[in-house]
Amino acid sequence: MDLLAHLPALQVIVPMLSAPLIVLLQPRGLAWAGATASALVSFAIAITLTLAVLDGQTLEYAMGGWPAPFGITLAVDALTALMLLIVTGASAVALLAAKPSIDQQIELERQPLFYSAWLLALSGLVGIVVAADAFNIFVFMEISSLASYILIAGGPDRRALPAVFKYLMMGTIGATFYLIGVGLIYMMTGTLNMADMEARLGDVTDINPVLVAAGFITIGLALKAAVFPLHVWVPNAYTHAPHMVTVFLAACATKVALYVLIRFDYMIFQAALDGHQIQFALFAMPLAILGILVASAVAMFEGHLKRLLASSSIAQIGYILLGASFVSIAGLSASAAHLFNHALAKGGLFLAVACLAYQYRDLRLSQLGGASTRMPWTCAAFVVCGLSLIGVPGTAGFISKWLLINAALGSGAWGWALVAIILLSSLMAVVYVWRIVEALYFLPPKEGEVAVSEAPMQLLIITGLVAVLNIYFGLFPQVPLDLANSAAVLLVEGTK
Repeated sequence: MDLLAHLPALQVIVPMLSAPLIVLLQPRGLAWAGATASALVSFAIAITLTLAVLDGQTLEYAMGGWPAPFGITLAVDALTALMLLIVTGASAVALLAAKPSIDQQIELERQPLFYSAWLLALSGLVGIVVAADAFNIFVFMEISSLASYILIAGGPDRRALPAVFKYLMMGTIGATFYLIGVGLIYMMTGTLNMADMEARLGDVTDINPVLVAAGFITIGLALKAAVFPLHVWVPNAYTHAPHMVTVFLAACATKVALYVLIRFDYMIFQAALDGHQIQFALFAMPLAILGILVASAVAMFEGHLKRLLASSSIAQIGYILLGASFVSIAGLSASAAHLFNHALAKGGLFLAVACLAYQYRDLRLSQLGGASTRMPWTCAAFVVCGLSLIGVPGTAGFISKWLLINAALGSGAWGWALVAIILLSSLMAVVYVWRIVEALYFLPPKEGEVAVSEAPMQLLIITGLVAVLNIYFGLFPQVPLDLANSAAVLLVEGTK
């Protein structure tokens, strides 16, 4: 069997086995180098798997040679590949840029443990994405969650501790709800393999336990994905976490939970339950709209840079859920594309925040006066990523918002109202991004401040690279669009 056949397993095994080895790397810098090397290998594996499934095929790997549904199966299709690119890419980029910021925020003797937890979080997230059975999704969910709690609490800000406690409570409730739902489905079908589960649900005569399971799983995953109004853990967790942890988690953590929610609902519940498409739309669309509008409104009045961007992330989750609620190929394609494009934009924004934090310890907007003259490259990168977040033509964010508008117009009588909401929320994004730009470029520096300069070159170069990628994928979006379209066709046609 060639190496390609083993790559779905290696995607999980490489960071998982690297994590305990990182703990042993005590000399200065070696823990960071080892963790970064492991993340880059994971990213290379994700790229290879993506190239293998661009033609629409699905790669499957039976652990231990036991075929499904008796053994544990890993599977990679177009949507899986897109998510693997997001997760491994976010981890690799954040770690490449991380050393100056981590050295500033984490004591040297604790860094091996910190980077080990990072790789466990990476392993858990990619495990969720490639797992083809419902119980192992839960197992990897717990691995990533426990490691994420450690990462968020690992910085010098003691306010991270209550934030982590809230995150832990919400995450535990979400995981419990998900597990209850999986148990109910197992009770009715006798299988945990998702493909087998879909096939057997069609023969179930009493659908009431399945409907209850759908409710539990949907709410549990919505908690994990920070879907409005189940998002209360996000602002504090993102704000008080070490800056590079925020880069990593904001780019991919909630998106993985959304990925599981969409895959579960489309490939299992909508395929097996008559009329569930309408139930899903009636659940998802109002929450998506409220999330977009309310979170954008909160961001417009927020005075702390990281909390503002955290509120913006809740609104962007609303865009992704809105596209999925159309229950159409066009809507799902827009959602999948926005998964990728928002990861680029928000990852770049939080990288720029890490650059600013290297010189400005207080990240309140009122304290950032004069930053554009002292840190011009950082501010330029922030503006580019902010334009992508708004959806300005020529940036990656425009592509997915344009697809979302087209999907809304094709969704029926309410299409124009949905387009109006999307445009209104984009104008709201203009307002809160402009507030940051105004602080960076037009507020005068505080009297008596010591002159500051750019962030360390390692951090600045990676930030600039991500900003350039926001433009590149706005002009040449073919690869993520091909994956998004293939994923949408697979999900929608799989329900028929």
